[in-house]
Amino acid sequence: MVSKTNITGIILAGGKSARMGSEKGFALYKNKPFIKHIIDVMQPLVSELIIVSNNPDYDRFNLKRVNDIIENTGPLAGLYSGLYHSTTENNLVLSCDVPLVNDELLSTLFSEASNEHEIVQISSQGKTIPLIALYKKSCMDPCLETLESGERRLRVFVSQLKTKTISIDGSLEKYVQNINTLDELKRLQDDADQDLF
Repeated sequence: MVSKTNITGIILAGGKSARMGSEKGFALYKNKPFIKHIIDVMQPLVSELIIVSNNPDYDRFNLKRVNDIIENTGPLAGLYSGLYHSTTENNLVLSCDVPLVNDELLSTLFSEASNEHEIVQISSQGKTIPLIALYKKSCMDPCLETLESGERRLRVFVSQLKTKTISIDGSLEKYVQNINTLDELKRLQDDADQDLF
């Protein structure tokens, strides 16, 4: 199990959100921005939280915000920036578009942490999710090397390192949904409304 004193939470909020039409981190679910849902679930588990985004609007959450060191190169560059600014060996990395993520899911991830693996990631319905994952600080240099080689795909990077993949069961699958489009957001909000009745 990872100790809270040796783990940084990194939230990647630097995407262009082209399919959503506006900043995903500020999309509302149950009257709360996506990123606030993620902050609330991560905060009790980590010693520090870092938001990776060039958007100063995230400063309202009073957390450390860092800019992308290498701009316009996707989540792999965001991961590099977060690891660069982290001071701990272990890092919990989430994207800002998974508002349903909960402590049960993250506890499952934490329980599988090991010194033999540089990355521990979730898999759901046969698809890996490298943005709900634990990364060692030692991933930073290979991350930069991968970016400098011209490769930007996060899954390609993850496949090159010592990675452990945890398949979650059906009861946890809904918590890993990433919400990328207005249609997906509407469905999520409609489901929340149904919960009220």
